[in-house]
Amino acid sequence: MTRLTGTAQRVTIFIGESDLWHHKPLSTEIVHRAHRAGLAGASVFRGIEGFGASSLIHTHRLLSLGEDLPVAVVIVDAEDKIRAFLPQLDELVAEGLVTLDDCEVIRYVGREEDR
Repeated sequence: MTRLTGTAQRVTIFIGESDLWHHKPLSTEIVHRAHRAGLAGASVFRGIEGFGASSLIHTHRLLSLGEDLPVAVVIVDAEDKIRAFLPQLDELVAEGLVTLDDCEVIRYVGREEDR
């Protein structure tokens, strides 16, 4: 069972939905690498509208180009584990924004192994 409480760090990676890594979604590669690195967990959130450094607004509205919607990958774990993972993000994220902030985990309990 995985447990994490107390002081932790959160890394959030803001990328585009159409960003790829070797012909597959970049968000998928980030999640799989976080899993292989033994991090506590990772979630991908798809935005409905946003813009970044290019200043182009991307939206899901029918009459606009609904391509390359914003995506946020959020990973929370102990500071040492997150910092050890940052070089992989350096390799993967060519365009986007990576933020790192302290957080407090109130409760995180994984499922029992035998379920």
